[in-house]
Amino acid sequence: MKRLRLMVIMLLILALSLTLAACGSSDTEDAAGEEAQEEVQETADEEEAVEEEINLSGTTLNVVTTSGGMYAPLFEKFEKDTGIKIEFLEMSSGEVLARTRAEGGKPMADLWFSGGIDAFMMAKNEGLLEQYFPEGYEEIYPQYRDDDGYWYGKGLNIIAFIVNNDILEEKNLPVPKAWPDLLNPAYEGEIMAANPAISGNAFAFVAGVLETMGEEEGWKYLEELDKNIPYYGKRGRDPYTKVVEGEVAIGITYINKSILELEEQYNVSIIYPEDFIPWIAEGMAIFKNAKNLEGAKAFLDWVLKDENMQMLAEIDMKDTNMMVKPGITAYDLGVPMDRFVEQDLSVFGERREGIIEKWVELVGDK
Repeated sequence: MKRLRLMVIMLLILALSLTLAACGSSDTEDAAGEEAQEEVQETADEEEAVEEEINLSGTTLNVVTTSGGMYAPLFEKFEKDTGIKIEFLEMSSGEVLARTRAEGGKPMADLWFSGGIDAFMMAKNEGLLEQYFPEGYEEIYPQYRDDDGYWYGKGLNIIAFIVNNDILEEKNLPVPKAWPDLLNPAYEGEIMAANPAISGNAFAFVAGVLETMGEEEGWKYLEELDKNIPYYGKRGRDPYTKVVEGEVAIGITYINKSILELEEQYNVSIIYPEDFIPWIAEGMAIFKNAKNLEGAKAFLDWVLKDENMQMLAEIDMKDTNMMVKPGITAYDLGVPMDRFVEQDLSVFGERREGIIEKWVELVGDK
């Protein structure tokens, strides 16, 4: 009896061992199966991502920019490197902002390239831009990028004078050296500036005056200056163009190499004001609801590479691009940077609407 009971116990132990072994094998097989399935899914996801990237070749990226013709070589290089074709529309930053608002969530383009950063800041605040952190984002100096990833700096524009020496001599007018000089009644009808509601560069001038002189004195200055301005240009390039054409004696303009070279072609002079130099960062961003969103992201990843930022700096023909990203060099404008207006870019967008409203009240539709 004892022997029989012992045999039964041994058989039970053996059966239990076999059961446990079978269960262990099944668990191992299940785990291995799940792991293999995950690997297959990861591979499929990677292949899908690669396929999506490849499929961007042959697509079209619509870009709105201040100077499409100037940036054509950069756009052509992007197409050569990626296979994505760029079609562009030229428009000033204020016009872009106004039209994007009017489009009601259907932007005119996928990407916004160049223009005063104040308009980009307003567009962000109004939910008109797409959030994206491109490759190389962290290499842009913090003050020239949006912490939330809605816009990124591409360079700086500085504001100075251009004067027509023939007109000054003919009318016996003094050469202006600083901003207060422009209030001279002798300059009545002889000064050209762009409309700050349309031009980011013109807004930089107005904001620089208010920042340096203070609100009360700054608005008094702009009111007096208005008496010497016959009308305001609709493009940032209008002031220097009208000076070169001999329509006015003095223009308040942005400066780059091509404008400095006007001194060699015409009897004009570029003058950096002795008291302060207004400036503004230029931006780039993706529009909310962009049709070719992936193409726009690809462009930002591409343009922030050193090779392409260097090319951009050379196209822009100014040395201020290197203030946005380290290691980028370009044409030396000889700008006395110690005269730069000290301004907080973070409030540029917040201040824009109020400044424009007051400016319009001041000058009307001139």
